[in-house]
Amino acid sequence: MPSTLFDIEMRLLVDAILLKYHYDFRGYSEPSLKRRLTTAMSRFGCATLSQLQDKVLHDPSVFPPLLDYLTVQVSELFRDPSYFRALREKVIPLLRTYPSLKIWVAGCSTGEEVYSLAILLHEENLLSRTLIYATDINAHALEKAEAGVYDIDRIAGFTVNHRNAGGRSSLADFYSAAYGHAVFDKALKSHIVFSDHSLATDSVFAEVQLVSCRNVLIYFNRELQDRALGLFREALCRKGFLGLGSKESMRFSAHADDFDPVAETDRIYQRRDGR
Repeated sequence: MPSTLFDIEMRLLVDAILLKYHYDFRGYSEPSLKRRLTTAMSRFGCATLSQLQDKVLHDPSVFPPLLDYLTVQVSELFRDPSYFRALREKVIPLLRTYPSLKIWVAGCSTGEEVYSLAILLHEENLLSRTLIYATDINAHALEKAEAGVYDIDRIAGFTVNHRNAGGRSSLADFYSAAYGHAVFDKALKSHIVFSDHSLATDSVFAEVQLVSCRNVLIYFNRELQDRALGLFREALCRKGFLGLGSKESMRFSAHADDFDPVAETDRIYQRRDGR
């Protein structure tokens, strides 16, 4: 039960967001929500969460920027390069055996993870037969992801990551630079479908060979983590692969027995045979 006035107001605000905008944050980690809402209060000039709730309920223009605070949008191309190297070395050889591929990037944020996978698949001559579903609950982040435009000063870091991930080409082959920005190639985007999807409320929409959901589950409580992992298990084909973030694990999950580690250090798992 809520123990402080802030806790009570936070629960009321989360319920109000669900009723008004149909976004469900009830299963998100309370410490994480508290940090983000405290920052949002300052941004919107509110002394209390009740004041913020009043703004959210009576001014629809407040909700989109608030959603940016409630959803994490920190990423980079080939973040944690060893993860992508492990995909290249241990997962790609098996993905080659499929005549066509479907991949789900859940919680894609502003798209860096999606373009990383698309580039990797292109380098491995698999992109031409691949469809990547990139989903997130934040429409603003999805717009940025679909645009594929990033500040040029981020490219140096992206390039180092790409090289450390075992890149077989120059990252510059995949973007054009203009006016302080890097715009990623439309040929990559033609294999990506960007769509709204909530791991808290929505269902599986396709069978896929790989799910990559990295640095998302750490912001969920245990119940919502198990729901999300259950969705991934349901979406994956027999012997399909699941990639998680570096601080995430299948350990202690209700679905731990449904997966075998492929590269446990890099948080890559394979779905067991049984449905």
